[in-house]
Amino acid sequence: RKATTIAYPSPMATVHQISLSDGGVPKLPVDRAMVTALGVLGDRQRNTEVHGGPDRALCLFSLEIIEALRAEGHSIYPGAAGENITVTGLDWNQVEPGVRLAIGPEVVAEITSYTAPCRHQARWFTDGDFTRLSQGRYPGRSRVYARVLEEGVVSTGDPVSFLA
Repeated sequence: RKATTIAYPSPMATVHQISLSDGGVPKLPVDRAMVTALGVLGDRQRNTEVHGGPDRALCLFSLEIIEALRAEGHSIYPGAAGENITVTGLDWNQVEPGVRLAIGPEVVAEITSYTAPCRHQARWFTDGDFTRLSQGRYPGRSRVYARVLEEGVVSTGDPVSFLA
């Protein structure tokens, strides 16, 4: 990391799960992965019109949001919503476009946008209402896209912190 980069830690924020697929959901867990400017090696998006590319290289989501949805009776789980990295312990309300995150010892990502929910996620919701992942309808419950500013390997359990 550059000497001018200052991380301010979130208490115990870590990578809970790294998930990949050959297109579509759910994405399946792996222990570690190489993250590049174009995404996670070994991961593929089915619809590249709305997924992937440099500004959507990573999709991140909160384990705490997944657990809250499960507590409501939904069957969603890490990787089911199509995220590459499921984070735990991070104040998800602070994860918004423009924020930079250090993910593990090498990767730096900048949040670019909230993701739009997708009909392929309907199966994880008891009533099929996949808009529960919509930032517009349920602020703070959306997955986010990020561009990769610094590439590297990410492993399950790696620390995650906000960068100033």
